[in-house]
Amino acid sequence: MLDVGRKGVSPPSPELSFSALKRGAADPAGYFLGNSFEGVLLPDSSEEYYGIPPSKDYIFDLTGGFRHASDGFAPLFSFARGGLAEAWTAGCYPLNDEELRKFALSYSELESSYEEVARRIGVTGCEDDLARYMPVHGELLPPLRLDRHSQKLLERYEGKRGRINLKTGAYLGRTRVATLSRAHGSRHACNYLGRCLWGCPLGSLYTPSHTLQECLSYSSFKYISGVRVDYFKLDSSRRVRSVVVRSVDSRTESEFPVDRLALAAGTLVSSRIVMHSVLREFGERIRLRGLMDNRQILVPFVNLRMIGEPFSDETYQYHLLGMGIEANGTFDYIHGQITTLKTALLHPIIQKLPFDLRTSTFVTRSMHAALGVVNVNFCDTRRNDNYLELGDELDDGQPRLRIRYVPSADEPTRMREGMRRVTQTLRMLGCIVPPGMAHVRPMGASVHYAGTLPMSREATAWTTTQYGQSRDFDNLFIVDGSTFPHLPAKNITFTLMANAVRIAENAF
Repeated sequence: MLDVGRKGVSPPSPELSFSALKRGAADPAGYFLGNSFEGVLLPDSSEEYYGIPPSKDYIFDLTGGFRHASDGFAPLFSFARGGLAEAWTAGCYPLNDEELRKFALSYSELESSYEEVARRIGVTGCEDDLARYMPVHGELLPPLRLDRHSQKLLERYEGKRGRINLKTGAYLGRTRVATLSRAHGSRHACNYLGRCLWGCPLGSLYTPSHTLQECLSYSSFKYISGVRVDYFKLDSSRRVRSVVVRSVDSRTESEFPVDRLALAAGTLVSSRIVMHSVLREFGERIRLRGLMDNRQILVPFVNLRMIGEPFSDETYQYHLLGMGIEANGTFDYIHGQITTLKTALLHPIIQKLPFDLRTSTFVTRSMHAALGVVNVNFCDTRRNDNYLELGDELDDGQPRLRIRYVPSADEPTRMREGMRRVTQTLRMLGCIVPPGMAHVRPMGASVHYAGTLPMSREATAWTTTQYGQSRDFDNLFIVDGSTFPHLPAKNITFTLMANAVRIAENAF
C-alpha cells in the first residue's frame, strides 16, 4: 500500500468526559479551539455550523505540489492515514435495489459484503420505519443509547406516525452508525464521553485507520508511507507495469513494479492519477465527465418540549436519528440525519442569532438542550457539464487538477420541496425552524464524490466492469467512488467499503 499517510496525535486523557477535559486539560483552549484559534468560525464568514477541530487538521493537510482549481465546487482532499473518513460521522446506510438501478449490480450481490463490513467494523442499528429505505442485513449490533432530546423526538414521532407519514411522506428511525454499543476486538464500547468531534478516545467510533492498523499485523502486508502516487506506466499491451510516486519530503521520484493496481485514493485523486498517466503515456489530456456530490442543507431547529430541560454532555455526539422522505419515487429519496445539539462548539450558532452577543449567548445557553440540526441530503446524477481535467503544468512539472460542477436545472425546485417537507415534519414533531438560519452547503462539502469512471454494463472508454476493472487498462482496478454511476442521497462510505470487499473477493 502506497500512501502519504499523515497521522494525528492520540486524544489526551481518554477517561475524561468533554466537560471534565475542559477542566482538566493542560491547555483546554489550545486543544478545543487551536493555539491560533483556528477552530473558531468568525462572524463575518459564510462557514459551516461545524468547524474542523484543530485535532483533525492533519486530515485535510495537502501535500506540496498538489494544486487544483475549481468552478462551482469546493473540494476537500485528504492525505491522512484512512483518508477523509477519519473525519466522518459514522453513518452506514446500505443502498437498496432502486438506488442501485443504474449500477451494474443489485442489492443481493452486495448484501454479504455489507454484512462482512458490519462484522469487521461494528455497525449498530435495528429494524424500524427506516428499513423501508435501508435493507436490514446481518451482523448489526444493538443501537446506541438515545440522549433525552432524541428520545423525545422519537416518542413524538411514534405517537403521530400515521399522520406524519401521510401528510409529509416522512419516516423516522434510528440511524445506523459504525460506533460500538459493545466491545469489538481491541476497541471499547461507546462510553458516552461527548468527545466524538475531537476524535473518539476509546476507538468506539470506527475510522479506516483502525483497519490499517490491523493490516499492519500481517507479514504479507507492506505499507509505504510518505509518498504520493503521481502516475502509472504502461507496457506495450497497455497494461500497468509500474507506479511512480513522489516523496512528500524530498520531492524525489521512485518507481514500484506492479502485477495489478488497485486505486482507492478517492474520486478526485484516483481520477487525477488516471488522467496524469494518460498524459504522460500518450500526450493526451482527457476529460472525465459525470462528477457527482450530494447537495446538503443544514436545518437548525428548536424542540419546544425541550426548552428548560437540563443539558447533559454524557451522550453520543453525532446523529442518532434519521429521516427518510420519498420524493418522486424512491429513486429521488431525500435523506436526513438528525443531530440533537450536545457538545459541539456553540459559537457558530450564537453568532447567527438575530440578537446582540449577550442576548444570543443567554438564549443559546437557555435552549441548549432543545437545539438540533437536520443534515438534509439530496441525490445527484451524472451529467456531462460536470467534469475533471488537467490544466497546464506548473513550475514543478505537476499539472493542476481542474474541477467543474454545474447544478442540475431542477435543483432549486427539489431543494425547496425538500425543505418544505422537512420543516413541516419538524413542526409536527413539536419543533420550530428559525427563519433564515438554514444553510445550503457548497457543492463539495459533503465529500461524497463519485461518477468519473463509472461501472457500466456497456464496454465503453473510461468505464469499469462491475468488479471495478478498467476497460482501458485491464490490470487496473478502481475501488472508490469513481465507479459509482449514480449518487443516492445516503452517505456512501458504507457502500464504498462493501463494494471494495466484493471486488477483493471476486477479482483478486
